[in-house]
Amino acid sequence: QVQIVESGGGLVQPGGSLRLSCTVSGSTFSPKAFAWFRQAPGNQREWVATITGFGGTAYAASVKDRFAISRDNAKSTVYLQMNSLKPEDTAVYYCNQLGSASWGQGTQVTVSP
Repeated sequence: QVQIVESGGGLVQPGGSLRLSCTVSGSTFSPKAFAWFRQAPGNQREWVATITGFGGTAYAASVKDRFAISRDNAKSTVYLQMNSLKPEDTAVYYCNQLGSASWGQGTQVTVSP
């Protein structure tokens, strides 16, 4: 069974940066695609970014040109580099192996002065 652990969240001022990590176990990591999602209070979970097994990427319009998803197959880890953060980026961020029903506990990102 796939196990996912997200980390790296925190409190940051507007315009700041954070890098989230998603460590995966129980799965053959390298050929799999992964995605980051986020959920703000009172909102549905929304897709943020995807990275394929070949390293291809896609982003939601709201984060394109500010966020960057990457992966380190040797460490079975997916990253989300978040720059120029805005208060509306505040949410719990989750990582998911596409096609898997497994989710981690999420990591809280709060963007506030």
